[in-house]
Formats: sequence, C-alpha cells, structure tokens
Amino acid sequence: MKVSTLSGVEGPGGGRTERLQGDHLRRFQAALLRWYGPRARPLRIRATREPWPVLVSEIMSQQTQISRVDEAWVAFMQRYPAPRDLARASTADVLRAWAGLGYNRRALNLQRAAAAIVAEHAGRVPASVDGLEALPGVGPYTARAVAAIAFSQPVAAVDTNVRRVVTRLIGEALTPRRLQDEADRLVASDDPATWTHASMELGATVCVARNPRCGDCPVADWCVSAGRVEVPARRTRSADPAFELTTRWLRGRIIAQLRALDGEAWGRLPATIGAHDSEQVESAVVALQQEGLLERRPDGAVRLPSE
Repeated sequence: MKVSTLSGVEGPGGGRTERLQGDHLRRFQAALLRWYGPRARPLRIRATREPWPVLVSEIMSQQTQISRVDEAWVAFMQRYPAPRDLARASTADVLRAWAGLGYNRRALNLQRAAAAIVAEHAGRVPASVDGLEALPGVGPYTARAVAAIAFSQPVAAVDTNVRRVVTRLIGEALTPRRLQDEADRLVASDDPATWTHASMELGATVCVARNPRCGDCPVADWCVSAGRVEVPARRTRSADPAFELTTRWLRGRIIAQLRALDGEAWGRLPATIGAHDSEQVESAVVALQQEGLLERRPDGAVRLPSE
C-alpha cells in the first residue's frame, strides 16, 4: 500500500484539496497521463477529435460500453459523415443503421440533435458546454465529454467512474456542483481529451467500486482514501427477471421486426411475442408510437417512421 508523504494531506475531516495545488497538481496529472499512455486501448472511436464523430460516439456510448460500439460507430459515420446527412435521412433508415445498439431513443435524439445543429449552428457542432447541452439527448456528461475531446476545453466529463475517483481522492461525499468543480480543477488543461479517457480508464480498471486496486493506482500518493476504502457489504436482492421477460426486450424485438420490412412497407405484429401477451404487446406499441419510434395505421399495421 502506498502512503502519501505530501505536506498538507489530512484524513477525513479537513484539508483534502490543499495537496492538489500547484506543483502537486501538475505531478498528479503527469502521473495519471503516464500511466494511461501504454494502456490506451486502440479503439477507432477514440482516434478522432472531430466534433461530429465525437458527438456521435458519445451518444452511442451512453449506457453502452465503448468497446461494444466501436464497429457500429465506424459504419454509422460512413453513412452519416456530417450532421446534414443525418438530419435529412428518414427516421426509418436511422433506426435501421442503429441496429444492435439498443436504446433506440438515442438514435432519434441524435437525429434531432443533427437537425438542430443544421438549423441553429450552420451545420457545426457547438463548442460551448451550454450550446451542447441545448441539443436533444445531450446531458451534462456528454456535453463536457465533447467539449473536452473535440474542443480541448478543460472540463471534466463526470460519469460513474470519474465520480468515484474524485470522491475517493477528496475523501468525502460531494454535492453535484462541488463534484463537478473539483473534477474540472483536476483536468490537465494542456490535453483535456487524453485526460478524459485516462480518468475514465482509471475508474473502470483500478479505482473500481468493489475491491479497488490501490496498490496499482498511479495517483495513490495524492488520494486521501488510498488503501483504506471501505467497501459496503453486497446487498441481497431478489433475482432480476430474465431479460426476455422485460419490456426493454419486447420493445427491441418489435423494432427488430419492423427493421426487417422493406423500405416503407407496412407490416403486422404477432398477437404475442415471446412470453409477452397481447396486452403487453399493445402497451409496448402504444409507447413506441408516442415516442416516435414507429407509425401505426387505424387498421393496426405498423412500420418504422417514414420521416
């Protein structure tokens, strides 16, 4: 276990941020970036700094591991290389291009964001955090990830992993506003893009929720919690239902069946799908229609949205 010998370091109760100032902060930043360098995964999704591809990659990665979306991102960018291309595409084609990624509302939000970029920003992804957050489907994390990676702004994209890293470094629970402020302050301003990837990688592989590997942590010397993280006992909970029994599975199967239709052809869904009865299928169809993910005629025929 590494033990910090830096002046100004205190345990819980006070003096938690003084050690991450000036030269100490620069050494902390350098240590994390040196650690990350040889560990950076060769993902094509991380090789670009262009704003539109970065925005697409970040929306695709919401609730999905980045390694899973790498290949899908390449194909999607070949089809929609600029916001204008996506904005003028039919929603049905966009949903077909989104196949395999799940959470299909993200595809609709991305298309709506593309339309806003064309209409309000002359086809250019806005550079400011506020401008990014105003786009459909873009929240605080995604806005800051794009701002840091594509526009080199010294802001922190705070996901679950980064939140855990910062909280342990400081040694106390933080309000959302202070957490964001502290995370922003730690960013290596000369390379915010690499810093964004490095801090996420640290939280995903070393500073994990259970059994953190403090002995392998490149920044343990600056961490109040290093070597003495209390991991709560695992809570006992009832077993989750099989995925095939969930509404998410049912919605995915409905969209998958509609993707298989040719062009703008209409089709009819079976009365039951898997273990879901007709009432459950009807409820899912109604919800998907309200969200703009399918169209339905009065006679019950359905298809992906044509516009």
